Amino acid sequence: MIAANADASSPTLLSLHVEPSILERPHVAFGREITGDLGAALRREWLVTNGLGGYASATVAGVSTRSYHGLLVAALEPPVARTVLVANSVDWVVYDGARYPLSTLEFGDGMISPDGHRYLESFRLEGSLPVWTFAVADALVERRIWMPDGVNATFVTYHLLRGSRPIDLEVTPLVTYRSFHALASGQGWDFGVDAQERGATIRAYEGAAPFWLRSDKAEFRPGGSWWWGFHHRGEAERGLADRGDLFAPGVFLARLDPGETAALIYSTDPEIDLDASSSLAAAKERQQSLLTRAGVANADPVVQQLVLAADQFLVARPLADEPDGRSVIAGYHWFNDWGRDTMISLPGLTLATGRAEEAASILRTFARYLADGLLPNNFPDSAGVVPGYNTADATLWYILAIRAYEEATGDESLVTDLLPALLQVIERHLEGTRYGIGVDPADGLLCAGESGVQLTWMDAKVGDWVVTPRIGKPVEINALWYNALRTVAELHAVRGDGSTAARLTALADRTRESFRARFRGPDLEYLADVVDGPDGDDWSLRPNQIFALSLPFPLLEGDEARAVLDAVSRSLLTSYGLRSLTPQDPAYLGTYGGDQVLRDGSYHQGPVWSWLLGPYAEASYRLTGDRAAALAVLRPIGDHLRDAGLGSVSEIFEGDPPHLPKGCVAQAWGVAETLRVWRLLDLSYSAPE
Repeated sequence: MIAANADASSPTLLSLHVEPSILERPHVAFGREITGDLGAALRREWLVTNGLGGYASATVAGVSTRSYHGLLVAALEPPVARTVLVANSVDWVVYDGARYPLSTLEFGDGMISPDGHRYLESFRLEGSLPVWTFAVADALVERRIWMPDGVNATFVTYHLLRGSRPIDLEVTPLVTYRSFHALASGQGWDFGVDAQERGATIRAYEGAAPFWLRSDKAEFRPGGSWWWGFHHRGEAERGLADRGDLFAPGVFLARLDPGETAALIYSTDPEIDLDASSSLAAAKERQQSLLTRAGVANADPVVQQLVLAADQFLVARPLADEPDGRSVIAGYHWFNDWGRDTMISLPGLTLATGRAEEAASILRTFARYLADGLLPNNFPDSAGVVPGYNTADATLWYILAIRAYEEATGDESLVTDLLPALLQVIERHLEGTRYGIGVDPADGLLCAGESGVQLTWMDAKVGDWVVTPRIGKPVEINALWYNALRTVAELHAVRGDGSTAARLTALADRTRESFRARFRGPDLEYLADVVDGPDGDDWSLRPNQIFALSLPFPLLEGDEARAVLDAVSRSLLTSYGLRSLTPQDPAYLGTYGGDQVLRDGSYHQGPVWSWLLGPYAEASYRLTGDRAAALAVLRPIGDHLRDAGLGSVSEIFEGDPPHLPKGCVAQAWGVAETLRVWRLLDLSYSAPE
């Protein structure tokens, strides 16, 4: 057994005997049916992370379709200031006198060159680590990529699996130094390259952080040339600038006999150990230890894959007096850590995976940022910038995350420490705080909103246009408020503060009575989305009402709850989540794409949100008692893990069938809520340690 507070990287975890897992039997694996189809290979993206907010990512084909793709995207101020340093590489092998590409690049004129995808025989994830196998004549060349935990570094290895003679390997790294949000031109840009025998030090410009290109056995020959006009089709589809230039500082050369391996290491750390074999072993052992700690070493491969996906979102957020502070990246590639997403995701990412000590660290870290009874909505791209507090729900989800932590761990000390802050949150909401967030004394329901600001998770905003204005009393905000009152009352009661518990219980009872009176319509089987808005009550059929059924303290039960669940099921349920609006609504949009205005204008007007699948399945089980049927709701996610962001869960899907994945290819709450509820429903394997 592993102690609940054990470090996932601890050597004591590495010698444990476990049955074969997805590291040996990949859940995500393709042959030429995918790798040989350029379109199919381009829509599938791989991702490896380093626990700092840094990552490496691209398409299976190797083409960088996004500005966010790169072999080394370093978090220079963890977990933010993410900067693309090594964007890609140009890889060739010479075998028996013939030259074969292993890379695939796309240029602005539509030219694909080189076309290494044609030689890609197979692709797989060993856990979450990508492996390519290229077939050139009778030779098989294997490429692997991983990042050591806690270091801004990427290892890329090339291994000659099979061949009747040696290969000559040529790898040309393509470097840059830019924010991952935007592409860059090379015009007038002079890189500094300090070449050594087996690598080079790169300085993009004076004042830029240096980084290193190194190899364990390949010779580095300095060059120095710009490659112009790379096309990024994903940015073009989003209506954004899609051209960028990259610099080639030189080429790595190595001869490999059958069975030999060469490693390239791209890093911001000049002292990194170049022993690729040991580094890869540590990465694999860490993954196995995560599965063991989560109690899923012998579980459904889908659950194993979700556990490893969960790890990718947990990152460092060091504070001056708390260097081990932790947080959650909301999604890859472009999100930072958001208060709302972190608190929704925390139970699934940490408590369902045996990482309670990280849950505690996250909860304590975020307590530092409480202001006026609110948590930040999101943190900026740069450290030291004051975050924004425009959220009505993040703090309420925070209270429920603390409840889940104590329930899962039995640890009363953290809750005792944070309870005064939770009571202060309740008091500030009763008094009224920023952005019109406060309790209406007339009915005890929570109001939120002011013109031009969006405070709920349906937060799309284009300029001054709030696409889904929800000023008034939103249904899920009041479900959360009711649960927050019940939770803080319960926490005080068990600690002997009966008077505070009684006062909060009375407030909760009033909220429940008012909710039942206001959100249930006499002729409708579903709940209003918002009441008391500027234009009256909003009876749009949206998924937010599911939280009145799924949260720990439901507001509806019995036939009333079943009627709501049935209405949501008929109009909103899909294979991958709940639609954000019923197709019967005139405002419904069944597809998603285009420029920012088109995308944000449709963001919550029909697209399916993956994170809502978990609450729906939980509500279904609570009302029907049919564990198998509720679990069946989640199972299609297993197929989705082989599409879009491989091994992870996409942010959204189109509302119309076949529900194509869109948005972020890896979203924390999509992974977390699927995993949390799957663990709740599936009793076939052990609980997290």
